Amino acid sequence: MQTYAIGDIHGHLALLEQAHALIAADRARHGEADAPVVHVGDVVDRGPDSRGAIEFLLRGQAEGQPWVVLKGNHDRMFAGFLDDPWARDPGLRAELSWFHPRLGGPGTLESYGLREPANRPVDQVHAEALAAVPQAHRDWLAGLPLHLLRGQALFVHAGIRPGVDLAAQREDDLLWIRAEFLEDTRDHGALIVHGHTAIETPRHHGNRLNIDSSAAYGGPVSAVVIEGRDAWLLTPAGRVRLTP
Repeated sequence: MQTYAIGDIHGHLALLEQAHALIAADRARHGEADAPVVHVGDVVDRGPDSRGAIEFLLRGQAEGQPWVVLKGNHDRMFAGFLDDPWARDPGLRAELSWFHPRLGGPGTLESYGLREPANRPVDQVHAEALAAVPQAHRDWLAGLPLHLLRGQALFVHAGIRPGVDLAAQREDDLLWIRAEFLEDTRDHGALIVHGHTAIETPRHHGNRLNIDSSAAYGGPVSAVVIEGRDAWLLTPAGRVRLTP
């Protein structure tokens, strides 16, 4: 069973398109045209074209592409702002908000045509955002799944709470968890394929595979292919095996 996966996008449409081009080239060489492509979330924030990234994915799905897009914590924060501009995501530290430069919310709103959203009254910005963000985008964000189990791999944005059955996992953990998951070396019953924690290049740890290659900080949007619990990074020169 073959599955492609794409790491955190963070508003970088051109990098997302490059990742899909690598997958198309791999399909042509290896022949599994129906293998799905799982995007592990964080479509928006920090990059220049969050709107374009959403439109690219939404359009591909509407055309029947075998694409799955999981919910990331940044996707939830964007949707949450549109629902209630004063609400705080429970995963955020007290001193931060979605409008903080480190989170990148203003850049997402700018991609929808809003001017200087970080420097104007929140109520005004919220009203403009509701007018600018298509309802189809809001519906799409609201419907993003939290995980996908396929064969021997479990795809999720941030990770899982170790030792907890999948059905009992909390959304906050699936979208935000770090140390408790990253530092746990036990086998989780499936290879956990995740993003959320930015690193230089995808890395296989045996029990998990991190594919967030820091697109938010100048890195690429990585594409990998998984067969069983084995994984390869896709490059212009072909597959590069990722080993624990």
